[in-house]
Amino acid sequence: MDSKKLALKLARLALTKKAEDIKILDLRKLTTVTDFFVICTAFSDTQVKAVADAVMDGSKKIGEKVWHKEGMAQKSWVLLDFVDVVVHIFLRETRNFYSLEKLWGDADITVISD
Repeated sequence: MDSKKLALKLARLALTKKAEDIKILDLRKLTTVTDFFVICTAFSDTQVKAVADAVMDGSKKIGEKVWHKEGMAQKSWVLLDFVDVVVHIFLRETRNFYSLEKLWGDADITVISD
């Protein structure tokens, strides 16, 4: 599956657990590290875990595996690395602090909503 389709599918999986403010940043012209970031907000550590679990479980069903994951113990920022797509699940205050959208301000952004 190409990285853009994967980013869209992973974003929609986050939406199934009511993640909010979901954005896909297209980084293909800006870096070789990854093609896309999927960034979303959850409102409790329980919801962070639920969103992360939904993304990981749903990705397995479509034949994609998480290469690396971080933050599952703290649950204020969970990172799921699918190599060409990296999913960031933040608590609101953590997302505001790190402000990845501003850091990667030159990226094309797609907003995902219901």
